[in-house]
Amino acid sequence: MEVNEKNITRGGEFVIKETNSNNVFTPEDFSEEQLMMKQAVVDFIEKEVIPHRARFENKDYQLTEDIMKKAGDLGFLGVAVPQEYGGMGMGFVSTMLVCEAISGACGSLSTAFGAHTGIGTMPIVLYGNEEQNKKFVPKLASGEVFGSYCLTEPTAGSDANSGKTKAVLSKDGSHYEITGQKMWISNAGFAKLFIVFARIEDDKNITGFIVPNESSNGITLGEEEKKLGIHSSSTRQVFFNETKVPVENMLSERGSGFKIAVNSLNIGRIKLAAACLDAQKRVATYAIQYASERTQFNTKIIDFEAIKEKIATMATDTYVGESATYRAAKDIEDRIKIRHESGNSFQESELKGVEEYAIECSLLKVAISEDMQNIADEGIQVFGGMGFSAETPMEGAWRDCRIGRIYEGTNEINRMLSVGMLIKKAMKGQIDFINPATKVADELMGVPSFDLPDLTELFAQEKLILINLKKVFLMLAGAGIKKFGDKLEEHQQMLLAVSDILIEIYMSESAVLRTEKNCNRFGKETQSEQIAMTQLYLYKAVDIIQSRGKEVIISFSKGDEQKGLLMGLKRFTKYYEYPNVIELKNKIAQKLKEENEYCF
Repeated sequence: MEVNEKNITRGGEFVIKETNSNNVFTPEDFSEEQLMMKQAVVDFIEKEVIPHRARFENKDYQLTEDIMKKAGDLGFLGVAVPQEYGGMGMGFVSTMLVCEAISGACGSLSTAFGAHTGIGTMPIVLYGNEEQNKKFVPKLASGEVFGSYCLTEPTAGSDANSGKTKAVLSKDGSHYEITGQKMWISNAGFAKLFIVFARIEDDKNITGFIVPNESSNGITLGEEEKKLGIHSSSTRQVFFNETKVPVENMLSERGSGFKIAVNSLNIGRIKLAAACLDAQKRVATYAIQYASERTQFNTKIIDFEAIKEKIATMATDTYVGESATYRAAKDIEDRIKIRHESGNSFQESELKGVEEYAIECSLLKVAISEDMQNIADEGIQVFGGMGFSAETPMEGAWRDCRIGRIYEGTNEINRMLSVGMLIKKAMKGQIDFINPATKVADELMGVPSFDLPDLTELFAQEKLILINLKKVFLMLAGAGIKKFGDKLEEHQQMLLAVSDILIEIYMSESAVLRTEKNCNRFGKETQSEQIAMTQLYLYKAVDIIQSRGKEVIISFSKGDEQKGLLMGLKRFTKYYEYPNVIELKNKIAQKLKEENEYCF
């Protein structure tokens, strides 16, 4: 697809603009090269990881390290690293695809891979100077050295900038001495290089440092943490006691550590979404295949409607999540390319390209990590008693995926961030949020039209509903800003509810755009089940938006204002022709039964 800046929706603009389906990237747009790369990773996973599931569950940390070394030998650890530093220099979409393919079979490997290739490597790639990149990155890209990211402390979790680890400049000015405690550090047991955040004197913001892991330099490790899941992911505390770090190992500038941490998390959030996708597909496939074999009351349980509903919902959430993730990934890749072609450096282009879509990164992280948890939970339910057994993959999948709602910023933090970032963009004039919100307020004062629109075209009703769902968000956000102003961020429950509306809009629209694009190029008859999944998801999204919207309205309004907003909510969540939801679920489930796997 050719990059045309006019066709790209800027970050957060999806809520005020309509997107043409021809301008979105879908998984059906992967190039032959990308698909070959994905297959190479899948083959690696099937050979090196799947047969050793039990070892991963039994805290075989050495196995995780060995698999990571093999991944490095094959070049998988360097996909996002520029070629001049020993990597493959692949585009953002390709790096997402590799992340997806390598992450779904084992949560321990997924965590090790994500921590190393993301927050263990990219801070140097994106913020390091030329000398630092040449010195450290090639070894990270090859797997000769593994990286780890030391940010969290006992008193500094979501509030990352409150860390108490200190960096004191030596009298001769040649090095800093770092002292402090870090916790929940992934890859700590085998990492040879730490990205460490510490505060210099009484600086407002923390500073990043590149610190080789040398026990003789005042670095000690705690015992491996006992965790609910990701059992073979090395997770330890790291203690620094006057650890000497040359001044030339400072990452970027003094006081820029918080900025490095935030931007690293933006990348980590959308990569986490990708990491969940293959896991969703695998769990759905396990459930479908088990249900096709298990017989109760002389009937395969996959023929029971109660089971059909579960596998149809699992497949639908997976399809929609994949649609939204790669839509955003390509937007990021295109924005990076536009910036680079306009003269920005590689580092600036990458950082600003991702930062542009920080809102979408947060929304995807929340939506897909929660979908993954629900899918794994329903997978256990399909398996019944066997699902509770560690002998089946469902139990481990359920435990492993639970961490997804916590790291890269908790889902609660990301929900509030997404709305907060959107409002800040509006206040800075980066998004024209106020005028559309004003128009919606004016529309509420007018008489609604009772004309029946033409619904003969594919997705005519769905597109109309999406336009109206965006009005719900604008109505609520506009009313909230008017009432609370800059104190809106103090009303966390309201932000959480409004963010759910934002999530459902982005996810639903992404599914509609993907399916419409594929209907136009492949024919509607080839996309029958995809149409059903799109309609099913939107129906459920409308229910969520009605519920969360009502909660918000009642929380801050009374009297006539409340009546008006509730009438607006009802008007903007209106269906003209309700889809037969049970029929949609049965149709999706029948296709899954025939294919005996997740097949979309």
